[in-house]
Amino acid sequence: MLVAILAITALATVFGLLLGYSAQRFHVEGDPIADQVEALLPQTQCGQCGYPGCKPYAEAIVKEDEAINKCVPGGEATMLAIADLLGREPMALAEDAEKPKAVAVIDEQECIGCTLCLQACPVDAIVGAAKQLHSVIASECTGCELCLKPCPVECIHMVPIEEEVTHWKWPYPVRESLADAA
Repeated sequence: MLVAILAITALATVFGLLLGYSAQRFHVEGDPIADQVEALLPQTQCGQCGYPGCKPYAEAIVKEDEAINKCVPGGEATMLAIADLLGREPMALAEDAEKPKAVAVIDEQECIGCTLCLQACPVDAIVGAAKQLHSVIASECTGCELCLKPCPVECIHMVPIEEEVTHWKWPYPVRESLADAA
């Protein structure tokens, strides 16, 4: 029994040392420029750019000179930030990147609780359970429209977001000038 324990301990030690050496010897550095481009992307992993996520798109921008205007959720601000980082000329947004910002809304009367929209949402903005009503957390929804296609009853609709322009107001009481007081 003691021999078996010592043998397993010796094997574990040898394999641990081998794995530690391999991790240091075969360490692969990521591309720091691609990491910076990825940090600028919105991290929605929506695939609207034609890549399965933000990291592959960032790597394609850096390594394959892919167009910098394909990120729909990021829009113009992201494209300008990437152009500034890489020293490229800004370009017009792709046709589908010029859509107005929108949020998904689920029609409660039509939802059957199939959970297909839950599985399709890359940012987990849809909440609900099987055979129960689903709802969208509007503040989390990126408007990627990936939940529309899998919905079998077409109960999800995109509603444009109205941007509110709030006017700044002086927060303190206004004193009358000395000339008005006299």
